[in-house]
Amino acid sequence: MPSGIKKSTGADLSALLEGLAEAGVEFILVGGLAAVVQGSPVTTMDVDIVHNRSSGNITRLIGFLKSIGAVYRRPDDKVIEPTEIDLSEMGHMLFTTRLGPVDVLAFIEERKVYEDLLEHTVEIPFRGHIIRVLDLEMLIELKRMSRDPKDWQRLPVLEETLRQLYQRK
Repeated sequence: MPSGIKKSTGADLSALLEGLAEAGVEFILVGGLAAVVQGSPVTTMDVDIVHNRSSGNITRLIGFLKSIGAVYRRPDDKVIEPTEIDLSEMGHMLFTTRLGPVDVLAFIEERKVYEDLLEHTVEIPFRGHIIRVLDLEMLIELKRMSRDPKDWQRLPVLEETLRQLYQRK
């Protein structure tokens, strides 16, 4: 993975990942960045994670989010910070932080939670840490089920990336 995944928006996605890992947060990287770190030539502007919803992990996650000034992304001007109760529920929390946007998800398609996804991850070394990343096979499977046109547009790129990975092995 490139050492500095940084976008013109000022987002430092590498710093977000590193901070999560350093805080000891148990998470699975999903979404566009999961594809990028596995070699897919797609663009993404945020970090999407599915987190372990155990109480200890939520405490570590909320501590990290507070340390980077996380507030909910909202259409109005209200500034609302996340709470441990928010992170323990079965929802999607979309945050703006000083490092860039991060989406903290309790589940993804088909209501797959952290524990359901563990067997579909690869471990990728990153800045002295190991990051769990949703594997390309599962990313493709989920995109095939999606109703979002953006997902359908990315599908051929993900499939080609997977094909090339298998050719290298």
